[in-house]
Amino acid sequence: LSPEGREHVLAYLGPGEPFNLVPALDGGPNLATVDAVTDTMLYAIPCERFRQIMREHREVAEAVLERLAAEVRRLSDMVEDLALYTVRTRLARFLLAQADDTQPPKRWTQEEIAAHIGTVRDVVGRALRTFADDGLIRRERGRLVVIDRTGLEREAMMNG
Repeated sequence: LSPEGREHVLAYLGPGEPFNLVPALDGGPNLATVDAVTDTMLYAIPCERFRQIMREHREVAEAVLERLAAEVRRLSDMVEDLALYTVRTRLARFLLAQADDTQPPKRWTQEEIAAHIGTVRDVVGRALRTFADDGLIRRERGRLVVIDRTGLEREAMMNG
């Protein structure tokens, strides 16, 4: 959250995925907050115990290193997108990724989309209306449906 209350979603975590590894390793403050969007069972390990487990079990330490490396790569890609691509391009990429998702379709609010792609709801609303006017998407029972994938892919390839 920004001081103004603007939210940016860094990740959606699934079953078995860890969070807050960095403060567990360096003892510093939490880098982000987390909200459960479904019923969740959480297991917490005290930091010192976690570091002890890593010292005693090399495979745990290697798994943590792999996870942190993947996280650095994912966050680097996110920063690149925010710095180099327009909201319209990021929104097109988001819509294509959702269309390709094998999970049941989710009903995204404009606020959630905005938090996910690093902008505000009003800008997402305007871009969605433009995409609909251009015949790229349509709303269907509260869901966004891609109707011109090629056109949306062209939008997704456009640069800053």
